[in-house]
Amino acid sequence: MNLLIKNIKQLIGVDEHKLLRRAGKEMKEMHVIENAFLYIENGKISSFGSMKNFDAIAVVNNHSTVTQIDASGRVVMPTFVDAHTHLVFAATREEEFVMRIKGMRYEEIAEKGGGILNSAIRLQAMSEDDLYEGARNRLLEVIKQGTGAIEIKSGYGLTVEDEIKMLRVIQRLKKVSPIPIKANFLGAHAFPLEYKQNRSGYIKLIIEEMLPRIVKEQLADYCDVFCDNGFFTPEETDKILKAASALGLKAKIHGNELGYSGGVQVAVKNNALSVDHLEYCGEEEIDCLKNSSTMPMALPGCSFFLGIPYAPVRKMIDAGLPVCLASDYNPGSSPSGRMSFVLSLACTRMHLTPEEAIHATTINGAAAIELAHSHGSIATGKAGSVIITKPIPSYNFIPYNFGSDCIEHVVLNGELIV
Repeated sequence: MNLLIKNIKQLIGVDEHKLLRRAGKEMKEMHVIENAFLYIENGKISSFGSMKNFDAIAVVNNHSTVTQIDASGRVVMPTFVDAHTHLVFAATREEEFVMRIKGMRYEEIAEKGGGILNSAIRLQAMSEDDLYEGARNRLLEVIKQGTGAIEIKSGYGLTVEDEIKMLRVIQRLKKVSPIPIKANFLGAHAFPLEYKQNRSGYIKLIIEEMLPRIVKEQLADYCDVFCDNGFFTPEETDKILKAASALGLKAKIHGNELGYSGGVQVAVKNNALSVDHLEYCGEEEIDCLKNSSTMPMALPGCSFFLGIPYAPVRKMIDAGLPVCLASDYNPGSSPSGRMSFVLSLACTRMHLTPEEAIHATTINGAAAIELAHSHGSIATGKAGSVIITKPIPSYNFIPYNFGSDCIEHVVLNGELIV
């Protein structure tokens, strides 16, 4: 499909240099074209520019084959890239929400069999087909909210067959999804109850049984570990990631959500694509990240919902680092995949400018899951996947107006999503 979007009030996220990530001061820079057009041909961005130059664009001479949208008064931007989600789960956990309201900490709930283990018990009892239907509905929900590429983790199985079951659900989603999906194996999400006194036994199960099957069946793009207080130690994390690397799986890490766990250091040591959470991240961690290619990823929805500290992304950017922001959509600590709310939290609670927050949820999100060559910015040759807002004063209105849905249309590969 060929699509012409014209009379755009503001076309944002334009990048003629095709940067693969933005770091430090670059994150403050937003290339905006006022009164613009965007032309998408055969699913990819073909051209864009000011409406003043529109008549010179020869590619749209044959208007009979071009669908046109008048975007007067509207902002057009790249779709969000949500680089950290747990979209496949069996049931919500609102009872734990009430427990936290009454004063119980996340760690205490986990110790009583709640948290990840609660989700694991429910997932183990659910069929693959039912898991697929629930995850598919959630995927369609976040697409409607502007997500144009996504990462999905396993980690609520915690047995060989149930981790495989989750990853097969993600593979099924990949086959029908209109957006790219990256699958992340997170068998090292927590220790099952039967392995609480045999940590080495569960790690052996991951390394000797789960990983070889997953790689053989080509079910995952990455391997993740929850390296944090009360979960996996840096030494255990290093052992799992080295085993995954030997089988061709790149590393990602949940780290420093609950304390200064050493997650950042082991992530950098293993050349992880990203280290995610970072609610506890000091000068030592920032210095470590500055000497690496590992993307720092913050999950403000989790901080908002659990009432824990927000990752110090302002300090990270000021130190010259890139920063990615994602939803952490999951049933326990961040039950929302609405990336526009992540933008608002970034601005109101993490002190990012709208420009920084937009880059953190688009191009840097794409970089964190190896999609920056095709998603995350407005550049020729990239996927024609964009958000068209309702009539709004400017792109600053998107994070400002956090209680309303500013999106009028989502376009994926030049196709208008209905």
